[in-house]
Amino acid sequence: MNLREKSQEVRVLFDELDGEIKSFIGASQLGCIPGCGKCCANPKISASPLEFLPLAFDLYEKGKAEVALEILENTGAEDFCIVYKSFSEDGAFGFCSDYQNRGLICRLFGSSARVSKEGKKEIITCKKIKAEKEELYRKAATSVNEGLPVPSSAGTYRKLSNIDSNMAEDHMPINKAIKAALEKVLTFTYYTENQEPETSESF
Repeated sequence: MNLREKSQEVRVLFDELDGEIKSFIGASQLGCIPGCGKCCANPKISASPLEFLPLAFDLYEKGKAEVALEILENTGAEDFCIVYKSFSEDGAFGFCSDYQNRGLICRLFGSSARVSKEGKKEIITCKKIKAEKEELYRKAATSVNEGLPVPSSAGTYRKLSNIDSNMAEDHMPINKAIKAALEKVLTFTYYTENQEPETSESF
């Protein structure tokens, strides 16, 4: 499977997950708080290059990959995710400017669960949602252990790893993950899609 095919497989995984997330949020009403971007403003959030291949290919096809790479090369360790657009200096309010191509970590947080040491499902979410949607959170926390379908964080990461275990397990700060994905895509497209076909006159 080449890099473009891997990106397509990641997209298939995203599409399946988005359906599960939509169902969970529809049943629990436990979506993110509108306008909140607190987690997006955390530059230390860990991600893998594999989950950002769809974003990288999309930027390449729109002719924006090299510009994005230049921005990333000038991005510091404390800077927000380059896809996040903040409305406030502290980054607490804003929006994702490429929601369709957001990474796996961005999709799972707040809309998935893990299994505790006691064998119970725990919704992975933030303190703000737990506080501002306390009653909804409490009901959802009970419901997921009574059969309400919720995406499995570990299960989804296993599916991602099945596409390319090395790239999936290479976790790094989110901007570095996007940068690594872009570099891989630019290298791949240079060697596989931008070369003139050889002719007999070449020999």
